[in-house]
Parts: sequence; structure tokens; C-alpha cells
Amino acid sequence: MNRDLLLEIGVEEMPAAFMDPALQDLKEIARQKLEEKRISFAAIHSYGTPRRIVLHIDELADKQQDAHLKTRGPRKSAAFDQQGQPTKAALGFARSQGMDVADLIIEEQNGSDYLFAVKREEGQKTIDLLPEILLSMIQALSFPKSMRWAYYQQRFARPIRWILALYGEQVVDMEVANVHSQPFTYGHRFLSPQAKKVDNIPNYYHILKEAYVILDPQERKDRVWQQVQEIARQLGGRAIKNHKLLEEINYLIEYPTAFYGKFSPSYLELPPEVLTTSMIEHQRYIPVFDQEEKLMPGFIGVRNGTDYCLDVVRAGNERVLKARLEDALFFWEEDTKQPLESFVPDLEEVLFHERLGSLADKVHRLQALMEVLVDVFGLSNFEEARRAAYLCKADLVSSMVYEFPELQGVMGQYYAHKSGESEEVATAIFEHYLPRFAGDDLPTTETGILLSLAEKIDNLTGCFCIGIRPTGSQDPYALRRQALGMVNIILENDFKVDLQPLFEAAYRNFSLIDPDLSMEETTAELLDFIKQRLRGVMLERGFSYDVVEAVLGLPQADLADLLHRATVLQKAKKQPYMESFMIVFNRCNNLSKKWAASSVDENVLVDETEKLLYKTWKNMEDELHRKIKAGQYEAALQQIASLRPQLDRFFDTVMVMVEDEQLKASRLGLLKSITLVCLSIADFSKLVNI
Repeated sequence: MNRDLLLEIGVEEMPAAFMDPALQDLKEIARQKLEEKRISFAAIHSYGTPRRIVLHIDELADKQQDAHLKTRGPRKSAAFDQQGQPTKAALGFARSQGMDVADLIIEEQNGSDYLFAVKREEGQKTIDLLPEILLSMIQALSFPKSMRWAYYQQRFARPIRWILALYGEQVVDMEVANVHSQPFTYGHRFLSPQAKKVDNIPNYYHILKEAYVILDPQERKDRVWQQVQEIARQLGGRAIKNHKLLEEINYLIEYPTAFYGKFSPSYLELPPEVLTTSMIEHQRYIPVFDQEEKLMPGFIGVRNGTDYCLDVVRAGNERVLKARLEDALFFWEEDTKQPLESFVPDLEEVLFHERLGSLADKVHRLQALMEVLVDVFGLSNFEEARRAAYLCKADLVSSMVYEFPELQGVMGQYYAHKSGESEEVATAIFEHYLPRFAGDDLPTTETGILLSLAEKIDNLTGCFCIGIRPTGSQDPYALRRQALGMVNIILENDFKVDLQPLFEAAYRNFSLIDPDLSMEETTAELLDFIKQRLRGVMLERGFSYDVVEAVLGLPQADLADLLHRATVLQKAKKQPYMESFMIVFNRCNNLSKKWAASSVDENVLVDETEKLLYKTWKNMEDELHRKIKAGQYEAALQQIASLRPQLDRFFDTVMVMVEDEQLKASRLGLLKSITLVCLSIADFSKLVNI
């Protein structure tokens, strides 16, 4: 008879960031373990709170499925002699399987007959296997950081305090780090701390509900958000839904009760980012905005408990936030007593990297690079570009950013405004950090775009030239994110620019530090690294894998142009003319692949078909180069495809690989010249399904 299985791992409070990945992993681990053991089930669910990780499996079979094990032995030819008697090989194989030779069967496999031993293994009872299975599930769970406690070898995110394992109404007898499974659970730490006897699985859910524990994370999150929205509505404002904050709050509580707290309106003179950072990052509060999108002098917090003595809780949270805001107001007043540029000399004392110098050195490099970018992109102007680069790191040594590192760039923009800097320069100081994470905004002002690119080019070049690059999942300098940011900025603005000279210009700024790699080596690695990010962007946008490989095979570093080529190829694959083009390319490429020269001596051509093909090709070759240079790739493909009739007649009447070396060289050169023009658009040998 099938029964449900419940496993509850009771722990000390888990870090909120660990919970959701752990619950997803537990479901997948459970699926794998049960399938390995041939135990069927209907569905797997996982739930969790800060104090418990729960696995619930519906209709788990009470017995393993029987197994039919087939073991291959020696070949038939080696198992029996000419008289048909079993050899030592057959006898030995049968003995190893605990069977008689007569019980073995013969089956064909890969064109040969083999002996096979087929045995039926009867499935064991699930209850007998569950202790081992559940223990292996717990041991297979991994976390960003694990710990050991007492003298036990078991590693887990936090110490395990109780284990509840029920198969139907039957307790599964198991032990983890000296904790024995028992039919008991625990409710809310403060509202219902006593052990609760659990008789069966439905009883478990009822007990937790009565003990102030909302087990289902989605139900808990929905309740939190409903309460937050209702409080904001009553205040005549609205709460912005911050998914990351909501997720964190959800795994800090077992029984939510939202409440509203206030702070003095005088703090609203601070930049709103300072207030929201204090609330969100430091206190896990939810800010409230009025109908005009202005921050209201209050916050919504979520208590882990009921509304008992909620006024006391509210007052305590208000005192904590007031202290935070007092500090922020003090930092703001101190920082704004002097202009932003007065912070710049202090950057000499801040190390950017032990081999790449101080932040002041970085500022000098950014100024030099901005002059190059202004000239290449034709954006902004030299004066504003150099000024923005000079000031962009100044806020890092301000008191506010020292206390709230999340506000780098944000405070620089405010301090620039206070210091009388232009709007373009002030905005660029903020925008040069963009994008900061996946889905973040991209810079929009001309100076901001250039400074963001300069920042990323400098960081990437500096790290690569001294041998720092991402390895596997390790990327401590966020180089992948910065490279992806570069790709998105360039594609968003359709900048048609070769990245190689930009990386070379950045490399020359590091000439005094004795780099590990030459400029050629660094640039080559950087371009490949950038193209890998472009590959990911293209695949996310729906380009087929073969189209992406075809364009990225080109030795070129104009990202917008590569995207344009991919767009043309993706569309062209569905057009009728593409079949003719691919026949032209493949026939030319296959024969001339190992031939280097593309020169043709017209005087040695003898057949009319090859003379006509050569003349036609020479008439269109220069025009094709102009079209390709102008980015008119579709027109170029169609024109090359028009060669097919003449090329077909050429191959029908002419033998390319003749004994006459001059004639052979000219024929191969003609095919090679056609191939090279095709390959200047994309590597069409990568395309499939045309």
C-alpha cells in the first residue's frame, strides 16, 4: 500500500539566502535517490522556514520494483568449443553469477553473439530502505558555507537539533549527528516552544498551524505582501515590491505580522537612496512612497510573531532606524561642507590593486582613456569627459560611502550637484557603474556611456594583463559582469566600433607595471572573452547555435556588426536563395579548403564555362566587397547565390584537379577567391539544416 513520506530536519536558524536553493536541491536529490532505488512516487514537495527543512513525498510505494539484471559474459565463440561444449570462460562466468551454463542465454550485441546471465532481484520493503535513503539525502545537501559542531563529522548549514521522519504513521528509525528521529516537532521558537507529538502526516500540518508556523514559503510570502499592501493602502501610499527583500524577509520568519513605523520628516532632506538603503539593506524594512512617488516618513517592518505588544516592537524598530538616520545625516552634512573634488587627493591613499596601483592611478588612466573614447565614438567632449573621469571615484573616500558602500556613484552624483558640477558630469559619475547587476539600467548620457565603457575596459585590461581572469565559478573581480555590461551597452546603442584598438590603448596605460602578458596576448584573450559574452547574449535573444558560431568565427571585434550579421543569417536561412548560396559555398570551399592562393591566370583557362565563370566573378567581386563593407550582407548573399547556374555548368564540364599545374592552380584560385568572399561574411561551414 502506498503511503506519504514526511521528513523534517529541525535546525538552528538558517541564513535566509541558503533556504530557497536548499529546498530546490532537496527535491531534486530526493527524486534521484528514489529513482536509483526503484521506488515509485506520485509527487515531491519541499517546504521550509528558518528553523526547518521539510520534504513531503506523495504516495511513496511500499516496496521497490523488482529488477531484472542482465550481465554480459564472453562471446559465444569463446564460450563453446567446436563440439558445442562449454569452455572455461563459460564455466567461470556461470560460476561467478551463481548459475549453471544451461541457464545462460545467448543474445546478439554489436554484431556478435554473447552469453548473458539474467537474474531477477526481488524488491525490498521501502521502510527498510528509508533510513539509508533519507540519511544520504541529508548528506547530499550542500550550502555556500557549511559547519561542523560538537565532535561530529556531519556538515550542514547550521546544527541539526531534531529529526522527524514518518512513513504514513510509522516512524523511520534513523540518526544524524547523534540526533535520533522521533515523532516530535517544534512550533514557533517563542510562541510555542514545547515539543509536539506527531501521530501522522496530516496531524503534523495541523500542529504547525496551531503552533504559529506557516510552513509553505509561498503562502508565507503572499501573507507578508498582502499585509504590507494593506498597511500602505491605509496610509495613502504604496510599497514598492522588492523581490529580493521580500524573499529575505520570508525566510527570516515563521509567522509574519507587518507593522508601520515612523521617522522624523526632517530626515527627508537626505537623498532618498540614503533612506531606502538604511531601511532595506540594514534593517529589512519596506519603504513607502506617496502617490507622487515621494518617500513618506515611515516604513513597514515584518515581525516574526503575532500582534502582541506590537507598539513595543514598533517603538524599538523606530529607535534603531533613528540611530541609523542620525548617522547618515551627520555624514551628509560633513561630506557636503567641501566640494567633491577636494576628496580626490585622498584617493592616493586607497589601493585599487597591489599591482595596478591606487585609485588615483586608476583615475589618471580613466582620464587618458576617455580622450581616446571621445575621439573614437564622437560622443561628449574632452573637457566634460576628463572632468567626469577625474571625479568619478571621489565619493569612495567620503564618510557616507564608507558607511554605506552600496551608495558609491549615487552619492558622487549628489555631491557633484552640490559642488556645482554640470548635469552631464554628475550623471556620468553615477552611470559609470551601470549596469551593476543582471537586468540593471544601462547608462544613457553620452559622457556616462563613455565613462562606463572606460571603467570596464580599464578593469578588464588591467586584470587580464597580470593574469587575473575568471576560472570556473570563481570571478572575484566580477569580470564576466563587466564584460557583459560592455556588450549590452554597445549593442543597445548600436556602436559600430572595433574593440581591439581600445584594449590596446588601455594596455598602454599599464606599461609601467610590468604586465605578465604582452599587448597582443592580452588583447587576444580579452576579445575572446568579450565574444563569449556576446555568444550568450545572442543565444538568449533566440539566435540558433549554428548562426552564432558562424559569425563568431570571424576574426573581427565589432560587436554590433557581428549581431547584424547574425540577424541577416538567421533570416536568410529561411529564404529560397540560401540553398543556391550554400551549394556555391560548399562546392568551392570543399575543393579549395587546402589551397592557399586565390590568384587566377586568365590566359591558361581553356574551357568556355570556366572563362565565363571567371568573367562573371570578376565583374561582381569588387561590388561584393563594397556591399560587405557597407553591411549589405543579404544583398551580397543573393548575388553570390546567382553564381550557381554557371558554377554547376563549370563542375559538369571541367575537371579541377588536372595534371597541368598552372591550369589546376588557376581553377583552384578561382574557387578560393569565391570562398574567401563568402567567409568574409561568416563561416558558413558552421550552418546546418539548410
